[in-house]
Amino acid sequence: MNETPVVTQGDGATGASPTSSASPAPDRADLRPENIQDAVIRLAGNSQDGIQTAGAFLARLAGRSEHDVMTYMTIPATISGGPSIFQVRIGSGEVLSAGDEADFLVAFYQHSYQDHIGFLREGGVLLFDSDNVEPNLDDKRFVYVGVPITGLTVEALGGTARDKGKNIFVLGLISKVFNLDAEKLERLITEKFGGKNESVVNTALMAFQAGYAYPVGNVLTKHYRFEHIPRASGRAQITMDGNQALAYGLIAGGVRYGAGYPITPWSSVMETLRRELPKYGGIFVQAEDELASVSIALGCSYSGYLAVTGSAGPGISLKAEAIGWASMAEIPIIICNIQRGGPSTGLPTNVEQSDLHQAIFGSHGDSPRVVLAPASVEDCFYIAIEAARIARKYSTPVFILSDTSLATRIEAFDEPDLPKLMQNPKPDLTPRQTFKPYPIDQITQHAPPGTRILDGKYPLLAGLEHDEMGHPTGSPKLHMAMTAKRRNKLRKLAEEIPVPEVYGDQEGDTLLVGWGSTYGPIHDAAKMAHENGEKVGALHLRHLHPLPNGLEKIFEKFKRIVTVEMNDQGVYGFGQLATILRARYCEPKIQSVTKTDGLTFRVKEILDRVFKGRSFAARNIPREGAAIVHTGTAPENVKSLKEVVPQGVG
Repeated sequence: MNETPVVTQGDGATGASPTSSASPAPDRADLRPENIQDAVIRLAGNSQDGIQTAGAFLARLAGRSEHDVMTYMTIPATISGGPSIFQVRIGSGEVLSAGDEADFLVAFYQHSYQDHIGFLREGGVLLFDSDNVEPNLDDKRFVYVGVPITGLTVEALGGTARDKGKNIFVLGLISKVFNLDAEKLERLITEKFGGKNESVVNTALMAFQAGYAYPVGNVLTKHYRFEHIPRASGRAQITMDGNQALAYGLIAGGVRYGAGYPITPWSSVMETLRRELPKYGGIFVQAEDELASVSIALGCSYSGYLAVTGSAGPGISLKAEAIGWASMAEIPIIICNIQRGGPSTGLPTNVEQSDLHQAIFGSHGDSPRVVLAPASVEDCFYIAIEAARIARKYSTPVFILSDTSLATRIEAFDEPDLPKLMQNPKPDLTPRQTFKPYPIDQITQHAPPGTRILDGKYPLLAGLEHDEMGHPTGSPKLHMAMTAKRRNKLRKLAEEIPVPEVYGDQEGDTLLVGWGSTYGPIHDAAKMAHENGEKVGALHLRHLHPLPNGLEKIFEKFKRIVTVEMNDQGVYGFGQLATILRARYCEPKIQSVTKTDGLTFRVKEILDRVFKGRSFAARNIPREGAAIVHTGTAPENVKSLKEVVPQGVG
């Protein structure tokens, strides 16, 4: 097979240099790596191609190499699969978002090229499978690199590998271009496939080595190398996605029991807990349906062991009856809602933040519950510990609102100090005298079943309204008192929640307010707006219900407050968080920027909508130079990847 594709350069015309059947020349001796601090790499293909696997390898390598990393992926909602992407942003400094634009786009198919060329920055590199893709060479904004990926993979692995191994071949090719640690990657590949047949590991390594050995010196004028900036913390990094971080945070917080029912994108939390909890003396049950799962979890919590259940929005709806019972009976429980596009089955693999009102208000009667939302993958770990603390202290249901973006995103962060964080609370079975589980003037703390009550006056627990001993009652006076008791413990919680810090300007024209996975794009937008002369700050809320006391003192320092949310503006023109803030503070200057396209916010998108009429140029790359297709010769005008500016995701 001829491994040296046609080279087209000059004016971008279709003229071609003669092809050669000779083996490609080795990498040029004068090819030197150029140091870069940041790059965005987007892989575009079909879900069956394993591009998520290849992208995850890059992300985990970045974590092990003390680089910061953030990923973004889209997957089809159908079982048969379809177009998919995986985007990796690797940086030597802090990375808050996965990148508005790609510096390096890998297109496996014609539709991959057509759908995603618009996300490649000017001067960026398009690496395409020349066996399947014919780019428009008249578009002179990009550097075109054609490699017969399919054919070379078949040649390396044998004829049966036509649709397998391309992802790992490309991983090897990217590793060479960016001067990545091949030995570490090979160890990651071995770890990933080590539980399978040895031939699977060997095949993957062969594909990687074939890609890594490809003569990129004939492809690009430069290799790239990420600068190494020592991390200030000095701690080792771990790399995982948000669902993994959430599961391990629950374990660190002392959760040992739980139950659930599979649904995208919650299922991987359930799978992790089912695998890990037995190691800590616990168990996770896959129930027959959503109502059964929350009821099993409530039974575990009633026994004295804080338990967890979870789902996505549709499943939370089915759990609502039992969650209302938990509010009335004042049973601590953690409910994870990994949000997705809705309503109904909606957009099961796309992101949305449209379950906030459901979490706060979605029950029958006055049913107070706590609602928290992590800001990042790392925060998924710590928010779980916070949820466990609050659930125990206040004997209340606690919702954790994550979302599809956080669930599937991979980030690297400092390894938690587990000896200081790990909780392993056990039921207190100490004998006691008469015990009132529902004292009017105190927060409920149940005596676990099996606790000996010395005077024989054992308490009850009920979903019916009750007196202080738990005995059912229809007393209007007691119902009012107990309703106030359940409400007031959330007011007490609000007093202890720290007021979040304002990022950027502490007073000025605009305050951007967000929650959940919008953290990174909002902060990058605030930074860019500030650099362009705007007086702007950013505030991110982790505690959504109850809200921390003191926000009004922050709001009064800005002329307008704009929430940035991935939900609909609703009948009255405001996002779900904006609606709550306007109701809470009666402040007409609270506005919102919302969207429901199933994609996370891009930084440019936030800036364009918050500061209408202003221009915030993210890059300044001239549209000059001819289009180039090559692998046989080195182009003269490959742009440096150092021009990357922190961005959000589209």
